[in-house]
Parts: sequence; C-alpha cells; structure tokens
Amino acid sequence: MNSNKMKQLPFPFQVMETKPDALDRLDIQFQWGNYGIRVLRCHLLSFQPGRIISFHHHSEYEFHFIPRGKGMVIMKDQPYELQEGMFYLTGPQVEHYQEADQNEAMDELCLHIDVVKLFEKEVVPEQYWGNRSEIFEADACIRKLDLLPLYPTSDRYHAMQWFLTAYQAWSGKNLGYYSTIHQAVIQILLRSVRNYEVDETPFEFPTRDMSMHRYLLATQFIVDNYSRPISLEDVADKISVSGRQLQRIFLEHAGLSFSKYLEDLRISHVCHDLVNSKASVQQIALQHGFANSNYLFYVFRKRFEMTPNQYRMSRIQI
Repeated sequence: MNSNKMKQLPFPFQVMETKPDALDRLDIQFQWGNYGIRVLRCHLLSFQPGRIISFHHHSEYEFHFIPRGKGMVIMKDQPYELQEGMFYLTGPQVEHYQEADQNEAMDELCLHIDVVKLFEKEVVPEQYWGNRSEIFEADACIRKLDLLPLYPTSDRYHAMQWFLTAYQAWSGKNLGYYSTIHQAVIQILLRSVRNYEVDETPFEFPTRDMSMHRYLLATQFIVDNYSRPISLEDVADKISVSGRQLQRIFLEHAGLSFSKYLEDLRISHVCHDLVNSKASVQQIALQHGFANSNYLFYVFRKRFEMTPNQYRMSRIQI
C-alpha cells in the first residue's frame, strides 16, 4: 500500500491536549525513601515549526520526552537531533537550547521536579515507617540521575507512557488517583535512568534478617492469639518453621523459651486486669489464656509468692 494513503496512527497523548497543564495545577509532593519530591511541572508542550527556546537552565531536574515530531537540543554547546521516542535530562544548572524543526511541529512531555534529601541514610530514624528497600532504591536512582550523560537517547523503557497514566488518573478523579500520580512520577524517574544503562547488571535489594523476621511474625501472632490455647507447634506452623527452629529463635531474640514468653505475656494482662477491673479471678484467668483459676494460682504463687487476690489487694492499697 502506498505510504501516502496509509491511515495516520492516532497520537497516543491526544487526550492530554484537552488540558495539557492539568497536572501542573496539582500540589504534588511526596516522600520517596530519603527524598522529598516536589513536582513543579508535568505537562504536554507543543512547539510550532521553527519555534526556539533560547539558552536557559534550572536549579532542578527537567525530564524531556519527545512523543511526536522532531527538532534539536543543544547542551553544553553540543547540538543533538531530536525525533519521536527520544528522551534527555537537563539536571540542575545545565544550560540548554531547544528548537523545533523548521517544517514540522514537535511535542514534548516535560516533568520538572525538585528533589530534597531529607536525612542521611546512616541516621534514618528508627521510627521511619518507609520500606528499607525503598530507601535503597530511591538513593540509587537519584545518584544515577546526577551521572546521566548529556545527550538524548531512546526511551527504551517507555517512561513517557507514565505521563498518560498520571493524566488519566487525574481525569478520572477516583479514590487513589493521587497515589497513582505519585507512582507514575517515580516510574518516570526509574525508567529514565534505565534508558541509559546499556549493560544492566541485576539490582540487588538488601535482604531481611529472616531469623528476626520470623521472631516478629511469631510474637505478633502470639499477641493476637495469646488468650486462646496455643502451642509452640501452632505458632511454628503459622510461620512455616519447625518447633525446634522456633524455640531457637526465641532463645536468640528474647533470651527465653517460647512457653516463658507466652506465660509472661498472659501474666502481664492478668496483672493489669486484677488492678483495673472488678472481674473475678476465674473470669480473668479464662480471658487471658489460662485453662482455669487453679493453674493461675499456681503460676502466681511461683512467680510472686502470693495469690492473685493478694496481688490485687496489695496493688489497690498502693
């Protein structure tokens, strides 16, 4: 078929032409690992044939994608041709000049972000709820952004498609659309870095301490179910280890046996209720995992050298 008669494919980003600066109007800022990310601009820009953007620079990162048309960019006095499907990054303080082809318009998807490091990795607060692997990944990505070469390359990993994902999320305005935009921005950053990696080596995440992880899973299960009849084997089965292995895990991380850990937890709840409730000893015993009050009496005498009622009276008098 004659190429002149071939039906032209629709522009994939045509929907963004309705309101190309829609995402610019949102206050998009979020934490990614150790970094605060603030989106300054995220839009579709159209250059008429021959349009020139003279030399300028920014103090932030600006990601440029060419979804249609052709033109030229000059970075550090070096000119490069631009065509559909290309990407380049102008990092902080990088002088650049842009020009559309004299005979053909050029479109650009632009993401302009400010990146602020929130804290040093070695002093990440213990209460920080972020995933440690996310911290590692974000740090690696931002460091690589600073090392990207100053020339355009092919958008091999389809980063520009995430502009469309973000725009469609905004357009739908369903619950979760802000989170989708947040993730789209991260994907643009990650895929932009990968576009320049010719020989990619596997990216290894830090691995978790499985012994500690299993200990935390086990203790959480015990906290959730301590009032029921549970055994070492019950808990071991829930976290897919042997009873012997679980016993070693408790000795390593708690310094005591499984049964002692469970008994300590139950006793702590019993002591609290003896002082803060009017329930009978029998009721309290059953509520906190003891088969009957006689066994609770036995445990109390062995541990405190007094009965539960004597413990209650001594604490109330205090």
